[in-house]
Amino acid sequence: MIPISILDYSPIFEGSSAREALLHTEELAQLANTLGFKRYWVAEHHHVFSVAGSTPEMLMMQLAAKTDRIRLGSGGVMLPHYSPYKVAENFRMLEAFHPNRIDLGIGRSPGFPMVNRALNEERGSRLSFDQQVKDLYKYLTDDSQEDHRFSELIATPQVDTMPEIWLLGRGGRSSRVAADLGANYAFAHFAPSSKANGRDITDDYRQRFKASSVQKRPYVMASVFVVIANTEEEAETLAQTFDLWVLAVESEDQPPYMPSVETAIERGFTSKEIERIQENRDRVVIGTPDQVKEGLNTLAQKVNADELLVIPQFYGDNNRKQALKLLSNVWL
Repeated sequence: MIPISILDYSPIFEGSSAREALLHTEELAQLANTLGFKRYWVAEHHHVFSVAGSTPEMLMMQLAAKTDRIRLGSGGVMLPHYSPYKVAENFRMLEAFHPNRIDLGIGRSPGFPMVNRALNEERGSRLSFDQQVKDLYKYLTDDSQEDHRFSELIATPQVDTMPEIWLLGRGGRSSRVAADLGANYAFAHFAPSSKANGRDITDDYRQRFKASSVQKRPYVMASVFVVIANTEEEAETLAQTFDLWVLAVESEDQPPYMPSVETAIERGFTSKEIERIQENRDRVVIGTPDQVKEGLNTLAQKVNADELLVIPQFYGDNNRKQALKLLSNVWL
């Protein structure tokens, strides 16, 4: 079996608070650490009121201090919003406290236009994403290229180890950047409008890959939503909370929480929404542990993945803890 890891959005469940969501993420990370999952990544979402994960670096430091084995990562830092130099310093600080346990996942999604403006207010011309990633490599590896505009600049603290670098994406651009720089690649199968052929993208990444000082071979991780329960009926019931959340969060009206099972059942869905839900089902694996195992294996083979990253984005603290236990029983 290939390695399997967790990506957590820190959902705010109906009737709870953002603080409670973050404390639940802490508990879930500790459980994943105990069960033997390889990584635990946390997300960066801005102006999304139903999730509490907005600053992965801060949350990673807390989770790393509360665990002792599992790798902690960002899924991911949206690099166009930030200075590569500052990102390098943040992750060097994490690596200093928790050597060989830190992953730096990099994304390029601009998010909501208002968020993009607020995070980049009064900034002049911006670097290309490709250049930002190259700069990040320079600062994390202490590569003093003579032709770099800041060739003598060093990111501190200087430490003996460095985080694993991952490029996140669902299209060819991020995979090509990852291949050219010799980085790992995380294919976002869960992403909306993911019409591209994942196998074509990952095959192209592998063929283009150039070994670097930090990564000698191409490595692909495929990420997908999951809903797992003891029975197929229970899983389908829980999946309604995921269905309603996705419909809401990808609309113009941001929901304030992840809806409960009761809310999802009582509300129901229109015929048009049901069509959209069926389209979204390609982004999620739902069922019993054995059904989910089969679905994940199918996805891994489909995109030729070396590892899987699953997102348990559905209602309930206990439901999500149970899901990790059920998955670990059939996978780890």
